[in-house]
Amino acid sequence: MADTHLNYIDGRWVPAADGDTFLDTNPARPDEVLGEFQRSGPADVDAAVQAAARAQVEWRHTPAPLRGEIVARATRMLVERKPELAKGITREMGKVLVDSGYDVQGAITSGEYMAGEGRRMFGDTVPSGLSNRMAMTVREPVGVVGIITPWNLPMLMPAWKLFPALVCGNTVVVKPAEDTPLTAVRLFEILEEAGVPPGVANLVTGFGPEAGQPLVGHPDIDMISFTGSQSVGRRIATSAGGELKHVSLEMGGKNALVVLDDADIEEAVAGALWGGFSTAGQRCTASSRIVVDRRVADDVVDGLVEGIRGLVVGDPLDADTNVGPLINGTQLERVHSYTQVGIGEGAELVVGGKKLQDEFGGGYFYAPTLFDNASSDMRIAQEEIFGPTVTVIRVDGYDDAISVANGTRYGLSAAVYTRDTARALRAVSELQAGLVYLNAPTIGSEIHLPFGGVKDTGNGHRESGPSAIEQFTEIKTVFLDYSGTLQRAHIDEPTKESG
Repeated sequence: MADTHLNYIDGRWVPAADGDTFLDTNPARPDEVLGEFQRSGPADVDAAVQAAARAQVEWRHTPAPLRGEIVARATRMLVERKPELAKGITREMGKVLVDSGYDVQGAITSGEYMAGEGRRMFGDTVPSGLSNRMAMTVREPVGVVGIITPWNLPMLMPAWKLFPALVCGNTVVVKPAEDTPLTAVRLFEILEEAGVPPGVANLVTGFGPEAGQPLVGHPDIDMISFTGSQSVGRRIATSAGGELKHVSLEMGGKNALVVLDDADIEEAVAGALWGGFSTAGQRCTASSRIVVDRRVADDVVDGLVEGIRGLVVGDPLDADTNVGPLINGTQLERVHSYTQVGIGEGAELVVGGKKLQDEFGGGYFYAPTLFDNASSDMRIAQEEIFGPTVTVIRVDGYDDAISVANGTRYGLSAAVYTRDTARALRAVSELQAGLVYLNAPTIGSEIHLPFGGVKDTGNGHRESGPSAIEQFTEIKTVFLDYSGTLQRAHIDEPTKESG
């Protein structure tokens, strides 16, 4: 009998109002049930939002350093429990242990950074144009924040949204992906133990139409922070934006790893393998396109084929495994459908391209897949597949490489491998992406730096680092006049007489 896990609302663990539940299973062994979870509906969302709205009155007046200390306590617990949390993520999401460790470590570094922001959150003090008057800015919380997170980073994504939101004085309602609710429950158990007051952080599990959409549309939600698919993000932008809510969207990528003719080929291949196939390609920053100069393309492809054939697909709890399963059967079919699309478009399937369920007892495994000789306008080179599929596009020189790299509607991450300093600096300037890497793959952001993209990747907001503080706060401009008389800005200012 699987354990039953409840929603966390107003400091209590409670069942869904209508009693509906759903099961969470292991993608490597779909018959293994990890737990039973609440299938929340509008009534549960409303209860969570109302709890957050009540708690916000007092939480916003709690000194920011004290809010930061609660986050610091939660972070220390994450450190202590990292091995068990990583193992749990691997069982629930399917990524290998090293990737799950990165997931937890990302939450840890986010907590370490954001806890310190409780003693920073700087405003500005600037000279006034009038005598005996001060001018400054201060930061205040946005209010009640709805957070909707994806399944591929089930610990990191809630944490790096939650922690800055809480430190900034907001209260939150989190709706995690229905594929990975157990990891979110573990995070909230830690938050409760760390002393987060009732109502400040609330968790409702369930599905998008039943729980996510009511959260987005709730009149007492002041901000929505969403990471996920472009189709859902566009709907959120339309509905929440129409209500003038703050909206932060990150909606994927089709990231190019550019290999120029003077690159270190061995280094580039290693980067492409790690960027393309870690987490079974289920990262928004995955190196899914390899844009390579024709003069070195054969060497790059040969290296990729050798590397792919050396990847170990299997039980993600095994330390020797490189590639685990996809998250669910729907995603498995989606990835395989793109293999058929690529073949139909005329790209050359070099290796992989098949489901491996029979070999692994029904688990959602897919063979690491490489396409070569694709054109940049093919669907496999334009659309986010979100699986272990990498597409090689051969180009003629630097200018063609940059044009192809920029030739998608996405603009999250990009990389270029070259030994030429001048071309490297040109690429930094010319690549249309929010993240650019030189001689490194398109994955591996750091928590103290902004994260986000351009074009259709999002709506221009950046999470992580100082940008997160800007995102989860409102700026208030303050004027302090101690002149003892009426001063009229821009009217009583001294002027220089012409002469």
